Amino acid sequence: MQDIYKAVKVSDHVYWVGAVDWNIRDFHGYTTKRGSTYNAYLVLADEVTLIDTVKKPFQQEMLSRIASVIDPKEIKYIVSNHSEMDHSGCLPEVINFIQPEKVFASPGGVQALKEIFHVGDKISSVNDGVSLSLGNMTLSFMETRMLHWPDSMFTYLVDEQVLFSQDAFGMHLATAERFDDEIDNSILNYEAATYYANIILPYSALVLKLIERVKKAGLSFKVVAPDHGPIWRKNIQHIVDLYGRWAVQSPTLKAVVVYATMWHSTEQMARAVSEGLYEGGAEVKFMSMDAIHRSDVAYELLESGALIAGSPTLNNNMLPQMADVLTYIKGLRPKNLVGQAFGSYGWSGESIGQIQDILKATKVELVGEAIKIKHVPDKDTLAQCFALGKQIAGKMHEFV
Repeated sequence: MQDIYKAVKVSDHVYWVGAVDWNIRDFHGYTTKRGSTYNAYLVLADEVTLIDTVKKPFQQEMLSRIASVIDPKEIKYIVSNHSEMDHSGCLPEVINFIQPEKVFASPGGVQALKEIFHVGDKISSVNDGVSLSLGNMTLSFMETRMLHWPDSMFTYLVDEQVLFSQDAFGMHLATAERFDDEIDNSILNYEAATYYANIILPYSALVLKLIERVKKAGLSFKVVAPDHGPIWRKNIQHIVDLYGRWAVQSPTLKAVVVYATMWHSTEQMARAVSEGLYEGGAEVKFMSMDAIHRSDVAYELLESGALIAGSPTLNNNMLPQMADVLTYIKGLRPKNLVGQAFGSYGWSGESIGQIQDILKATKVELVGEAIKIKHVPDKDTLAQCFALGKQIAGKMHEFV
């Protein structure tokens, strides 16, 4: 195994020693179409340090990569930036095998590791702003609570200006290439945006505060090394700027029409709404939940201005696939959207009110009136749907 898996040099004293998960396609309900990586990093200072570990099934791959550079038992310190099990899954076994002198985590990390693996007594807490001497080099720690777990922490290698950013600035992307400048920019931008929309979006206010905090601290980075996806060494300012833009959530003229249908009546209404939106000058993303995954909807909403949702009624409720996507969106807490609900029904029609309730709870500003029709929409109903789309487009223009 040692001859197969090699460490990859990141800077003079830092190596990538992570693992590539080519086959994962679902991550907490988020579709990872291109797989992922679990990044761990080896700092070859006087006191050799391992930054994060990997998901448990990939333990041997990580140890083999480490062994291509040094004997893993030479590692003196381990730093856990984030206790989620895709980064800490093999941590207890690695601790037992390596027997490091110390393992460090944030105060929240110590508690989380204790609750997950019952090893909290083996972990030393490091507070925000604390530095750790590695002999000839220095690490400093910055707590980044709720980006995206309470325990989250950045580690900064001062001497080489390498930021180990755990899940921030990452993406789910399995490749043989390790660096941003080796990968097509369109893929980087898409996967980074998808990751932000599905993982980081609820914490956007904290992203803005963190960016400002880093600016005030005067920190500069030659490398940003996240726990998923490629390592940033060329386009660092680009990804930071993207995070700043996405965190603001400025509305655009893009409208997302999300619907599910049984006998295509609600689909006819969705088409009419979409035509009205387009007539009103909006860009339209038409998304059937019979064919589209919830995480793709989240991606389209990231830089959008409207969410219009429709469903027929089944057993006094909206269709399950609509309940799924709207519950998911509500949890992501997108901001600055307008929208409305629509749908057909057979005899009870509760779905439209239920959709409105979720839109209101998500703080979507409702425009006009919901459109609710029994059975198949006629010409007049479709005209109402068209008019609603045009009305929503007009409202969108007020905010852009």
